[in-house]
Parts: sequence; structure tokens; C-alpha cells
Amino acid sequence: MTDSTSLVIRLHADDDVAIARGPIPANTTLAEAGGIITRADIPGAHKVALRALKAGDPVRRYGQIIGFVTQDIEPGAHVHTHNVSMGDFARDYAFGKDVKAVAPAGESRTFMGFRRTDGRVATRNYIGVVSTVNCSATVTKLVAQHFCAPGRLDAYPNVDGIVPVTHSFGCCIDHNGEGVQQLRRTIGGYIRHPNFAGVLVIGLGCEANQMGALFIAEGVEPGATMVPLVIQEQGGTQKTVDAAISAIETMLPAANEVKREPLPISHLNIALQCGGSDGYSGITANPALGAAVDLLVQHGGTAILSETPEIYGAEHLLTRRAITAEVGEKIVERIHWWESYAEREKGSIDNNPTPGNKAGGLTTILEKSLGAVAKSGSTPLMGVYRYAEPVDTKGLVFMDAPGYDPMGATGQIASGANLVLFTTGRGSCFGAKPAPSIKLATNTKMYTRMVDDMDINCGDIMDGKTTVEQKGREIFEMIIEVASGAQSKSEALGVGNEEFVPWMIGAQM
Repeated sequence: MTDSTSLVIRLHADDDVAIARGPIPANTTLAEAGGIITRADIPGAHKVALRALKAGDPVRRYGQIIGFVTQDIEPGAHVHTHNVSMGDFARDYAFGKDVKAVAPAGESRTFMGFRRTDGRVATRNYIGVVSTVNCSATVTKLVAQHFCAPGRLDAYPNVDGIVPVTHSFGCCIDHNGEGVQQLRRTIGGYIRHPNFAGVLVIGLGCEANQMGALFIAEGVEPGATMVPLVIQEQGGTQKTVDAAISAIETMLPAANEVKREPLPISHLNIALQCGGSDGYSGITANPALGAAVDLLVQHGGTAILSETPEIYGAEHLLTRRAITAEVGEKIVERIHWWESYAEREKGSIDNNPTPGNKAGGLTTILEKSLGAVAKSGSTPLMGVYRYAEPVDTKGLVFMDAPGYDPMGATGQIASGANLVLFTTGRGSCFGAKPAPSIKLATNTKMYTRMVDDMDINCGDIMDGKTTVEQKGREIFEMIIEVASGAQSKSEALGVGNEEFVPWMIGAQM
């Protein structure tokens, strides 16, 4: 629990900076920081220098390097992008050095979930309508819109809705290249997702992402609950819409027969996301989510950390928790791939943090990454996966993805996540279907302003009203509630139909 009377927070004895709990005017004496006097206005969540730093010196927060001084800094100065930048430095990967055994939970917890006939477990009971290509997106949406009309699903109370899964890709790409393979893997993950009781797949007919090749690549078999429709073969837009509506009406009675039942927590697979981050993210919501992840793993569940550019500079904290050297080396290989990718594209990994992140006090991707990794808790890293690759390992795992939140979450859901836990400091209005999204606010001010979007306020850690561990338990209990059918805020608002954003790599022809 933090001291709510202090003006700043120092997170580690080796830190060169402290974090402002709120706006601090210039010429303020910081008694808790050795009596230094602020030399400028310090915005809330931003950093103030605790000691003199020379150009070229590393700057530490969390006891770790977050950047390097570009011009001399005096004690009490505002530390941000005007005097700190990225720099290269060696990491000590120390594979497996910090691995700790996970003590099984002393209690046997369950949630109320849906068990599919093949043994898969769901947290929601949707029917999906999936596009193979952007050219079938409108038909896909028209089908879903038909069932949004009042009364259309009243006879099927156990069905949560009809979800359109559309995107902007699927053609003018190498027919056998890495891009189409990854797109098929992502679509295949949604088709097989346990939160779908049935799926229609709708294609145009002439696209590069051919339906037959997709099914072969992903081992998908047409049947009563997996119906393919091709617009050009059906005779056009309206005939395809009519055929799709008829197919869904045939699926609905069987989908409605499934009932929730008590199931072990080990069936929960949560995606860990953060977006619109600020300087408080690594102090409140992210470590609190990490505490909840530790509880989930103790119960045999799975958590997927992702967004490779957002572990950059903190990857050594994960390699030290890798269950084997091979697992740790996979993380390092992905980091090197992203370095090469950024160089090839004439970009910079430090283009993330975004302008909003920087306004919120995050100076470099190194600083953002150190806070983001806190979402993963403290248990061993059990596996590393490609984007949208099915996760078949229990415990904490990592999935390669860009730092763009909807793109990362899409890959995690395709990998099997049946819940999304999303921390935000600036206020990301995110939702996901078919996996419900729980949003965690890093600060009380934003939570109060955006209470209709935020599920849990983690700002009361900063306010001195609770601890990271207590908030982690609160998050864990909400995970169970939402998995059991309670609506998250984003679900209540209807957010989630537009958040399928596959990571499309490769040349567009």
C-alpha cells in the first residue's frame, strides 16, 4: 500500500527518478525525496530527477535502465523526452535463473462455463460469421445485423449473439506466402474458438485466400456447425445473406441447448493486454494484473503475454523466468527479428510509446516495456508461440505480435484466449468478441471520468486505499464472474464487432 500523503513514489532504491503522484508545481520541496526542490512543473505520472545526471548516463526506474541522458539533468528537474532518449545496452538474459516453483492453489475454484461436445470449454456462447476476404465483409455484417433486430433471438436465451468477424485483407498477396499463411492461421483460430457454438465462413470466390485452401491448412471440416458459403456460387449478395440467415436459424436450436455448468479454473485462458498506458501503469494496474495471473496459474489456468515491441528492453526479465533455455532463446530470437524488421522498414521500435503514452509520462519503449511486463506476474515462462498459433501449454506463455492492441488481442484470441484483461491509463475503449474484455484503469481520475468503460479502478493502489495483492485478488474474482456470464463494461456497450485486426505481413500486390 502506498503512502497517499507523499508527492512522489520511488519504486526502487537504485532509481534515478521518482514518479509524481499528481501535478507538482515548480519550487516545491519534496521532503520524501531528500528535500530536493522541483525546478519545473512536473505533470502527474511524470518523472522528477532525484540526483544529478550527466549526458550519456543511464536513467533507472524499477531499478532498470529506461534510457540515457541527452543533456545534463539537475536534481528536481522534469525528466522526459527533452532530456532522455533510447540507447543500446547489454542485457543479462540468465536463462531460467529466476524460475520459481508454482505452489498449487489451496482451494479448488470453479466458474460457470459451457462445455462443448469435443471437450473444449467456453466463456460465451456465440455464433460467428467469418469473412475470408474484405470483399465478403459487407455480406457478413448484413447477416449479423439481421439478428440484431428486437425479438430475433428471444427464443434462444442461452445464445449470446451473432458475431461478424471481418477484416481488410485476403487478396492480392502471395497465394502461398507467409502473409496468407498467418491470415489463415488467425481465421482458423476464430473458426475453432470454443466461444463459437457454430460458424459460417463467407467468401467471395476469386480471392487469394481461397476457402478450400483455408480449410485444408487449418484442418477445418464443413458440417452442421461449420457452414461455408461463397457469394459468387450463391448468386450474389442478397442470395448469400438469405442462405446465411437460414443456416444460422438451423444452428440456433442446438446452440441454445448448451447450459453453463461448474468447470475448473484451469480451463480459463486469458489474454494480457495494455493500451493507452501512462506512468502509473507499471505501478498499479499492470502489477495488480500480474498478481491475478499468479493466482490463475496456481489454479492451473493459462495467461498469454504478447506484443513483442512492448517487452523490448525488459525481455531479460522474462528470459530469467524461462522454464528452459530453449524457451528463453525463442524470446531473444523474436527481439532480434523485430530489431531487423524495424531497420528494414526504416522505422524505430521507439516509435512506440505513442504520443498519448508520452503525454502520460512514458519516455521510451524501455520504460513502457518494464511496466508492461509486470502484467505477467512472477510464475515461470512456459512457452513462446508465433502469432495466432494455438496455445497448448498451461501457465504463463508469450505470443509474438506487434504492439497495436487490437492486433495483439486478435492473435491471442485466435490462439485460444477466452477472456481479455486490458489495462489502460489514458482510457482505451476496447472490447473483443468472442472473448469478453475486462478493462483495468491505472488511475482514479480517469476511472471516474470513464466509469462506463472501465471495469476495475486500480488507482486506489496509488491512493493508498489498497495493495497490489488485494487488487490482484479483486481482479481474479472478476475474471471468475465474467467467465461465468457477468457482462463486462465493453460487452454492455456492445463493443467488439470491429476489433478483429489480423497482423498482415508480406507485400500487397
